[in-house]
Amino acid sequence: MNQIWTRYKETSLVLKITVALILGTLVGIVFDERIEPILQPFGDLMLRLLTFLILPLILFTLIVGINQTKMRDIGRMGSKVFVYYLITSAVAIVVGLGVSQIFSPGEGMTLDQGETIDVPEDPGIVNVILDIVPDNIVTAFNELNLLGIIFTAIVFGLAILALRSSDEHKEIGDHLHKVVVGLNEASFKIMDIILQYVPIGVFAIIATTVANQGLDTLISLGGFIGVLYIALFVQFLLYMVFMKLTRVDTKPFLKAARAPMLTAFVSQSSTGTLPLTIHAAQSLNLKKSLYSFSLPFGSTLNMDGAAIRIAVSAVFAANVVGDPLSLTQMLTVVIIGTLASVGTAGVPGAGIVMISTVFVQLGLPMEAVALLTAVDALVGMGCTALNVTGDLTGTCVINQTEKRAS
Repeated sequence: MNQIWTRYKETSLVLKITVALILGTLVGIVFDERIEPILQPFGDLMLRLLTFLILPLILFTLIVGINQTKMRDIGRMGSKVFVYYLITSAVAIVVGLGVSQIFSPGEGMTLDQGETIDVPEDPGIVNVILDIVPDNIVTAFNELNLLGIIFTAIVFGLAILALRSSDEHKEIGDHLHKVVVGLNEASFKIMDIILQYVPIGVFAIIATTVANQGLDTLISLGGFIGVLYIALFVQFLLYMVFMKLTRVDTKPFLKAARAPMLTAFVSQSSTGTLPLTIHAAQSLNLKKSLYSFSLPFGSTLNMDGAAIRIAVSAVFAANVVGDPLSLTQMLTVVIIGTLASVGTAGVPGAGIVMISTVFVQLGLPMEAVALLTAVDALVGMGCTALNVTGDLTGTCVINQTEKRAS
């Protein structure tokens, strides 16, 4: 038994996840929905374990990262991260529109006017910005408000840095720093243990997802799904171009990024995959002061996959009603879609909110949103995987520019 466990631990995480994906798909096809009650708890456990680790990872890693850099560097890196994420979100929508214009998803389909859907309330960009500053730290931690946690970590990180830099409180600051460093290392040790369970959770989630969706749903909206995945692949190629232009070695990147990409694909959660994304950044030897901020921030606000989903969904709905988007409407999709992908990212059902926001602006039928939710899981898988890839790509690109600056 010990030998089996040792071999399992020594096997590559990517290989274990890949095998879990294949086996889970086969089990889902063979057993249909009968398998869900048995396997779902195993998948839920994986998501709970990863979510359990998010708070300490963000909090302690960011505080330690801030204390490894200079005050002026934090502002410079933060502005780079925000601008990069905003630009790539806009580019993603343009890619989605471009690919959709070539393949025209939705042409020849008819819309069931009887379908309706309840759309979660759009909080708007102003409320998202206000949520950055939590009125209660405990509530922010309890609700896993990532922007609030990031703000808290930055404030305490800067405070500890200030204590360490002063003559009067240097000793206290150093002690606090050592405690946080110890807690950070403990968090990474816990993460190493949790990663051993991830393949089991991946197997359970993919099996139940395939069993629930079935092949009929996939075939009925296959054109839309196919166009969306082509657009996601084009955006992925652009990431490779960005890295080549900034002289980032793509081979170690792809090797490190595979595990979080596959896990995000299965779990459909950028936030839930955050521990694995941080682990990938750590293995790539990126600056802790950078990735401790850029990855949590990106998992909340940088949604390139969701941006592509907005664009393809808009073209799909316009084609279904027989009124293709004009150039002005496509420009509207780029502007509103970019803002919507930032302003609604932290909301449950964010994909539906983003699509609905754009549809309202363009006068597209909300019944199309209901139609698209039939393949929400299949669409969400690819989009979430690209979201995580985009976060890690941006961190690598900005890390490279920081090397030149230093």
